[in-house]
Order: sequence, then structure tokens, then C-alpha cells
Amino acid sequence: MMKELKHILKELSVTQIYGDQAKLITAVTADSREVKAGSLFIAVRGTKCDGHAFISQAVEAGAAAVICEQLPEALHGGVTMIVVDDSAAATGMAASAFYDHPSRRLRLTGITGTNGKTTIATLLYKMFDALGYKCGLLSTVCNYVFRTRCEATHTTPDPVRLNALLAAMVDKGCEYVFMEVSSHAVEQKRIAGLHFAGGIFTNLTHDHLDYHGTFDNYLAAKKKFFDGLTPEAFALVNNDDRNGSVMIQNCRASKHTFSMRGMADFRCNIIEQGFGGMLLKINGTEVWTRFIGDYNASNLLAVFGGAILLGADKEEVLPVLSSLRPVDGRMEVIRSDMGVIGIVDYAHTPDAVENVIEAINRLRQGAGRLIVVVGAGGDRDRTKRPVMARIAAAGADRLILTSDNPRSEDPDTIIDEMQAGLAPDAVSKMIRITGRADAIRAAVMLATPGDIVLVAGKGHETYQEIKGVRHHFDDREELRKAFKMS
Repeated sequence: MMKELKHILKELSVTQIYGDQAKLITAVTADSREVKAGSLFIAVRGTKCDGHAFISQAVEAGAAAVICEQLPEALHGGVTMIVVDDSAAATGMAASAFYDHPSRRLRLTGITGTNGKTTIATLLYKMFDALGYKCGLLSTVCNYVFRTRCEATHTTPDPVRLNALLAAMVDKGCEYVFMEVSSHAVEQKRIAGLHFAGGIFTNLTHDHLDYHGTFDNYLAAKKKFFDGLTPEAFALVNNDDRNGSVMIQNCRASKHTFSMRGMADFRCNIIEQGFGGMLLKINGTEVWTRFIGDYNASNLLAVFGGAILLGADKEEVLPVLSSLRPVDGRMEVIRSDMGVIGIVDYAHTPDAVENVIEAINRLRQGAGRLIVVVGAGGDRDRTKRPVMARIAAAGADRLILTSDNPRSEDPDTIIDEMQAGLAPDAVSKMIRITGRADAIRAAVMLATPGDIVLVAGKGHETYQEIKGVRHHFDDREELRKAFKMS
């Protein structure tokens, strides 16, 4: 693929240009290691390194043009230099232009919030696929170009890969695309240059404060996504979260709400539920679903509302909603031959842990015991560690604190910080087992028929990162192994 440089620069806010704008560009990248002959290299100031330090390396590798915020001391002959105020935003804009603005040829819906993004995006993808549309998915778990699965490396990919994936979806004839929009992606302007048909807000709770610094900054990052929606787009927000109304303040998109508890455009209440699913009443119509938990009812309501706002018919949507299955690693039920129920869930924030435990406790109604296995990730927000442990202890009969993805940290130090959140009376029902596989086996050994074992934190992940090395690890595999041993 090639594109004339002047066409790539057309919508960018450029302050200075030195050199030929008519040259053909063969690729766009912000990574100097990916530069090849004819590339446009964009020097971005990142959190760990500054792309401006690699301009010479990019030129030596064959870059035909460079976008930067500050010119190097010496200009390189034959290389077009473009100066902009914001290289991060320019990356998204340039990538979009290079790939012929694929988002403008798709109905792209972004889902943002702390919890529920993956479930809602994935279920909307499955919904529209079942309705007979060609569609794409960009999620934490995986990406889909029509029905071809691609591995995901980030919740929201970098701007170049993102636009390349969207272009591939256009080539496959996709009409609808559903993508998770992380707060990091908004702050780092990975979505710059994209045209959204709509945005969905789930909720906002304690997370990513290691990156954003304060909750207000975290909220502001989420709101920027809605501030960027056009008048032709829709904004669908959760009225049960007090931050829902904040998201749509001064938002130019058409505003819509969903709620489990009050007045809203899309309403839902739970009529009955068990470990096999729940009966919901959505906008006056009853529908049986394969999901459990109040928070999943809210997720399904967002899926319903999003589908309707995208033009789907209610009478078509509800039967498909009834057929949908939970996303891998999200409240995934695994039963043992001995009558123990295992549940694997991605819950890795205080609010998510609380929601999952509340859902389980509501279903078991005091029958059997709840044994919770939970850890916290290393090199991430440390303030949530004691909170997660305290919440888990409050809802569990037995608690096992263990390792999650310790990354560069000492796993025992992480567990110490979690344990610090426990009240003295909670310590008596807590066990520390650093090895996660050992912790899962111990939980199963403790369980008797009728008990429930919740393994929280990793969900769909199939690795454990220790000292910078990823080792194969799957909570679901380990739970099944433990059940066979019991």
C-alpha cells in the first residue's frame, strides 16, 4: 500500500514543513524498529521513552518523512520533516489517512468504563453476527476481522495497528465494529482520527490510578471519549452509575440511558435467577438468558440498548440475546463430579470482586460455603490491593490470598499488602499460598459437595507473568485439574 504524503497530511494541524510533500509513503509507524524504505516515522513522546531520540535511526533505516514536535539539530537531506504540536494525535490522524479513513466506512461503536467493556463489546459482535451482518471486534480477549480471530495485545491497539485492523474489516465487507476504549487509549490519543457511530459507558470504579494519579483524572479521560462524539453519533450511559450523567455533559451526540433501578430509555429487572441463568424483563418483555449476576443483567441491557440504537429490531434482538453465552473467563462455571461449583472470573478491581461475590452469595442463599482465591497484579495500582482483600474476606467463608501476575514485584510483598486490608477477625479465615496453582488445588481440597470455589483475577488470560517472563497458566485448566484430583 502507498499513499502520497500530502494526502496523509491533509487533516493534520501542521506548523512547519521542510521538503517534498509529493513523495509516496509505504508505511506509517511510531516505532523506529519498524521503519523501512519509504516509511513515515512519527516521533512521539511516550511515558518511557521519547521518539525524538530515534529520528536519526529511523532516517538511517529508510524513512522518507518524519513527523515531530521538535526538529532535530541537523536536517537530513531528502527526508521531509513535518512539525506538529501533538505527535500522539498526529499518529492517529496520519494512520487513518494512510488507510483511507476506514472508520468512516464502518459503524464503529466504542465501549468504555471500568468493568463490563469486554462483555458488552463481545456480545454486540456476536449479536450482529447472529443477525446476519458482517462485523468486527476489538477487545481485551481477542480481535475479530469478520470471523477471523486475531490475538489482542492491548485493550485498545496502537493507532497504526488499529487503523490497519479497521481497514482489513472494510476489505472483508464489515458493516459494524465494536471496540473497547480504554482510558489509556484516550489519554495516549490512540483513537485520534476515528469516527464513531456511538459510545457506551458502563461504570467507573477504582482502577488505573497508578497511571492517572487521581480518580478525577481517570474520570476526565473517560469523558474525553464522549466529548469527541459527533452530533450524528449516540451516547448510551449507565444511569445507575453516578458518573453516567457526567459523561454526557456537553456531549454533542444524542443522549440515551439504561438502568436497572430507575427511569431510563432502556430498563431491566431480574425476575428470577440461578446458576443456569436468569429471567429478565427488558423494556416490558421477558427474556431468559444464560448469564448470572446483577452486573451481567446491566451488561445485557447495554447490549440491548446499543443494538436498538444501531438500528436493530427489538423482536429480532431479544431471541438472539437469549441465545448468547458468557464471554470466556467471565463468570465461567465449571462443575466437579463431586458436586462442587467452580467459577472463574476476570474480576481484578475492588468493585468487580464485590459484584461477583454478591452475585454468588445471592444465588447460594446460605447453602454451601464460598471459598475465594484471589490475588493482585504487580506493577499496577497498589492502593486497590488491601481493598480487594477486605471485600473478598467480607463475602467469603474461606479466603486464599495468592499470586496473580506479579510481573517485576515480589509476589509475597503483594500478598502482604493485600493482607494489610484485613480486619483481625477476617485473618482467621484467610490462608496465604503464593503459588497460584497450589492455591487453586487447596481451595478444591477444602471444598465439600455444595460448596462454591471462586477463582478471581485472571479470567480468560492464559499466562502468568513473573520477573518479566510469561509462563503458560490458565485458571480454568488448573481448576479442572484440581477437580479431577479431588
